[in-house]
Parts: sequence; C-alpha cells; structure tokens
Amino acid sequence: MPKAITKAVAACAVTALAATPVMAEKASELTYINGSLGRDAETQLRDRGFAHVSTHKNDMGYVYSYWWDASDDDCVNVEVYDGRVMTINDASDQDCGHHQGNAGAAVAAVAGAAILGALLSHKSHHHEDNQHHSDRDAELAYDRGYKDGLYHHPFHNPDREQAYVDGYHAGVNERTANAEHHYGRGGHAQVARFKDLQDARAAGGMSELERRGFRQVDNFTSGNTRYSIQWQPESRQCVQVTIADGRFYDLRDIGRHPKCR
Repeated sequence: MPKAITKAVAACAVTALAATPVMAEKASELTYINGSLGRDAETQLRDRGFAHVSTHKNDMGYVYSYWWDASDDDCVNVEVYDGRVMTINDASDQDCGHHQGNAGAAVAAVAGAAILGALLSHKSHHHEDNQHHSDRDAELAYDRGYKDGLYHHPFHNPDREQAYVDGYHAGVNERTANAEHHYGRGGHAQVARFKDLQDARAAGGMSELERRGFRQVDNFTSGNTRYSIQWQPESRQCVQVTIADGRFYDLRDIGRHPKCR
C-alpha cells in the first residue's frame, strides 16, 4: 500500500478519535414505545428521525425490525409480538448496513475487514445471544449457513463448523415464518383455507371448517388438550386441529392419517 494512503488513513483514525462523539439516541431513551401497537411505534420512530431498514420474522410469531437514524449514527432493533412492541434494543451499525464511525473501523477498512458487517445477510437477533460472533471466520460461516437455510439450498458444511449449523437453522426458521401463508401446494391445485382460523373459538371454528368442506374423521384428548383430525376430500387436505382453552391453538396439514381418505 502506498505510504501516502497509509498516512491518510491514519490521519482519519486520529481525527475520529479526537472528534467530539455524536450523542446517539439509544434504545433506553425510546422504551416509551414498549406496549404500543406496531404501526404506532413505526410512526413515533419516524418522527424521531429513524428510517426503516429491514424486517425479519421467526416461526414463534416474533417480528424484528431494524431502524437507522442517520443524524445520530444509531441503529435499533424493535421486537414485536402479537402486534405490539415487546422490547427495543440497541443494535450494531452493521445490522443497519452501516460501518461504525470510529477509528477502529477506519483502520479495519484498509484491510477490508470492515466490509464484513455490510455484507452479512443475517442480523444480531438471529444469534441465540443476540450478538454477532467476534471471530470473523465463525461469523462468515454462520452467515453462509443462514443464507443456505433461508434460500432452501442444501445443507453443505464440509468443515463441520458449528457456526454454519446454527446459521442454517436460523435461516430455515425465517424461511418457514415467511411462508406461513403458503399451503404447500404447487401449480393450480385448489386448497381450502384454514390457517386464518388460528385462535378462533372452537365452536365457531369447527362450523367454519365444515362450511369449507372439512369433516372430522378422528379426535382424541391428551390432558386438557383436544386434537381433531379434519379431512377435505376435494383438496385432499388432512388437517390436525389442536384445541386448548376453548380455542384453536394450532392448525396444520399433517399430510397423512389412516382416516384421511
């Protein structure tokens, strides 16, 4: 590397260290949005100067969105469940697709390491501890696994890296959540809707399933939970309905059952 460029980078690093730091608006100052409806929180964040970056789901029903405030050089992560904000947390600049504006990042840019954050497809919440790996190679392996799982590529881990395994599971989780509207049928095949009956009262839900062409072919009880097997002969859907506390707790197409025929 030419000496002139090296000196310029070093000068930038020194300037970054000497400059007065920008007082970013941290998540702790935004906790007043906890408990509010997601759409209301979005409006409040925009009013505070934040711009939406990305949104991610998981198969447990949680939605994570990332917001960037350019004036404060700040990234936050908002966790929503059942339409309401559960928590708001600080996130790394890389989670919002930006580099941290400090001397370390400036120097790392020379070696190309700082581009890592901007190239990562996954976010910090995908990790169980909500933190990116500090080891660059592990983080790259995790991200490769995440992308393979997210885009339904075959599991391919020749180096047997645990980080890849963890990333793959996270990618599959998000892919499943993003396809929750899908009924698993391709082409022009007709399907009977049932996923919209989640949380419906059992009595009304059963009547609606019957109206849509389903008929109960089996049912059994385990503890306080009841299971009903519903068969739709025209679309050949075999759906298991889990009923708890008088409501449809879960509905899923199980594909086969001895009495689904």
